[in-house]
Amino acid sequence: MYRTILLAYDGSRQGHEALHQGAELALLCQARVCLLAVVAHELGVALAEAAAPSDVPEREYQEVRRVLTEGAEELRRAGLSVETRVAAGNPAEEIGRMAREVGADLIVVGHREQSALARWWRGSVGASLLAHAPCSLLVAVPGTTAGSGRTTTSSPY
Repeated sequence: MYRTILLAYDGSRQGHEALHQGAELALLCQARVCLLAVVAHELGVALAEAAAPSDVPEREYQEVRRVLTEGAEELRRAGLSVETRVAAGNPAEEIGRMAREVGADLIVVGHREQSALARWWRGSVGASLLAHAPCSLLVAVPGTTAGSGRTTTSSPY
């Protein structure tokens, strides 16, 4: 069913849920996995960096790479073939672009609860992805395993 799964991962609790549900599907489908982290640069940070450059962006990239490596190691321990990628920019646009680039059949992202005001102000990556995704999209909700609808407290793989 799925040959290539793009997992958007940031190391958060929601990211781990996407990692676990995506891993379960990848194992079931014998799919290859592309683990992606997107560094979203805020306009204010970009302007501040232009005015007074610092090592903040490089430290941020180092942290993203560390989190990505840990996620990839977890997937490899589960027996999956994993490739990692880092992108910078608007998360929904970058996830959609990367899905096209790697030929993904499925994108898996985590679900982050937001207030109505926060959703209005910052937007929802999952909702924005609908406009950018070239393939199916799974929004992993904590507490359920992929495809089962059952509540679980352990790792699904």
